[in-house]
Amino acid sequence: MCGIVGYVGTRKAATIILEGLKRLEYRGYDSAGLAIIEGGKIKVVKTVGRVEQLAKEVAKVHLTGTVGLGHTRWATHGGVTVANAHPHLSSDGKFALIHNGVIENYSQIKAFLLTKGYTFTSETDTEVLCNLIAYHYAKERKPAAGESAFLESVRKALRHVEGTYGIAALCADFPDQMVAARKASPLILGVGENEYLLASDASALVSSTRNVVYLKDGELVLITPKEFSISTLDQADVSPVVDRIDWKVEDANMDGFSHFMEKEIFEQPLALENAMRGRFSEDSSTALFGGLNLTPAELRQVDRFMFCACGTAWHACLVAEHLIERFARIPVEVDYSSEFRYRNAPLDPQTLFFVVSQSGETIDTLAALREAKRKGYRVMAINNVVGSSIAREADGGIFQHVGPEIGVASTKAFTSQLLIGAMVALYVARLRDMSFNDGVDYVKALKGVPDLVRQALKQAAHIKGIAQRYAHYQDFLFLGRLSLFPIALEGALKLKEISYIHSEGYPAAEMKHGPIALISEKCPSVFFAPKGEIFNKVVSSMQEIKARKGPVIAITTEGAELPPGLADEVITIPDCHEAVLPIVATIPIQLLSYYIAVERGCDVDKPRNLAKSVTVE
Repeated sequence: MCGIVGYVGTRKAATIILEGLKRLEYRGYDSAGLAIIEGGKIKVVKTVGRVEQLAKEVAKVHLTGTVGLGHTRWATHGGVTVANAHPHLSSDGKFALIHNGVIENYSQIKAFLLTKGYTFTSETDTEVLCNLIAYHYAKERKPAAGESAFLESVRKALRHVEGTYGIAALCADFPDQMVAARKASPLILGVGENEYLLASDASALVSSTRNVVYLKDGELVLITPKEFSISTLDQADVSPVVDRIDWKVEDANMDGFSHFMEKEIFEQPLALENAMRGRFSEDSSTALFGGLNLTPAELRQVDRFMFCACGTAWHACLVAEHLIERFARIPVEVDYSSEFRYRNAPLDPQTLFFVVSQSGETIDTLAALREAKRKGYRVMAINNVVGSSIAREADGGIFQHVGPEIGVASTKAFTSQLLIGAMVALYVARLRDMSFNDGVDYVKALKGVPDLVRQALKQAAHIKGIAQRYAHYQDFLFLGRLSLFPIALEGALKLKEISYIHSEGYPAAEMKHGPIALISEKCPSVFFAPKGEIFNKVVSSMQEIKARKGPVIAITTEGAELPPGLADEVITIPDCHEAVLPIVATIPIQLLSYYIAVERGCDVDKPRNLAKSVTVE
């Protein structure tokens, strides 16, 4: 969601912060700002709009300080204005604060601070917290032995806070210090040579260091140019664990592509190879996962799977549901993470949970994980970020290993989630009643996915032409059946995310139950019509659309014979095993959505109102 960057060292902080903020632009934001300590005072520069505009404003000011922090804001409390942009200053000017998350009891705290003479210039909960820190600092209580009065003021303020936060603060009285803290909002400390960086996302750090410390919930860090120390809200010291980021800054560059989304679409063959690497048995009859922390005997006792996710990851879970039930014959339930913990769903004691999140920081999915664990269930995680909150708190899991995904609209992360879901289905099926030969065929299909995706990507120029002809439409329908119904949902989501076209996904057979009322010459329908047992059923649905003069775009497989003239546009993908068909079928809808958005002049990598990682409810 919002982005945090901090720097304490010997270099000009403003330069480092602006570079870091640019690398966080993909997360989504509407305003930006930074604060630098100069001559014992805090100087703040803020602007509405892109980091590029902030850089222009910073260039007008002479900032040479070596301690500072910066922020990109995605509006929650208060509109998109300079006053509401971060950083916020306390009313006495001593403190500057940036904040990701939501302070739920901010109105009560604000009412109290108003009685103490504190003033406010914004509508944000963040300014309230900043003034609360100033209030505790002004009370001049003696800090604990060896502690900074600055750190102690932040600690005391946070004890009164309800909600979520990732914060970084400066104090004019302590010009060589920064204090940061987290609760359900990611913060990473970068450990460099004679310098430290702070960020909400590793992409802002890797140009300076790949050595990092992942802060945990309830932890605070005091940073100086020479050292850092971590403690808890209860003043307990924490021994830091320094991890190493396994990707380079070059991985987050566009490499000649027009957009990150385009690059990541074409990276998918390699990303899928990485997601599979080392995960098959020697006899190539099943999948292997080293991080589940479950024995085969324990897995055979599982009676039901429960998947929780949000957005695109939820669609991947729907495909996993289909494949696990189809091949492993185990009931599967899929729930939105945001709904799971608020409804008291009856669950079998032998239920195994899976949570799916590319970032590993999705707030609703993290909350679902915690709720499941609270009720005594084992929780597995499928995510792409080593060291993320979900990865650390899950009982076991499977990393996607696809590298950083910068485009807001997920592409390679989604197809790798589909792949891992198919591998889980295989693994559990082979523990049950799938034969050796069927397992070998399944593994062969999985190993062939990268080449199948390469073949599908060769349709890019053809799909671009279709996109140019259909970019002016304002409504679309995406229709599929069985495992391709979730891909229809994903196609509709992709199109609306990046091109702002109203689009909906349905099972093809549901058209007659209401959605067919939308059909007209101005509403194209994208059909998934692969060769197979229900091909004729899908063709029948397509004929119903054509009878009502609706334009039809068909995505079909090699060997399928569509009636002549039934489809206005045809995209052909390779015929393949049903376990990998959803992956291959995803490629055309990614390309179609991307090229339509480009044709409409949309900001593909930074679509309006959206954020890459949703870290607030």
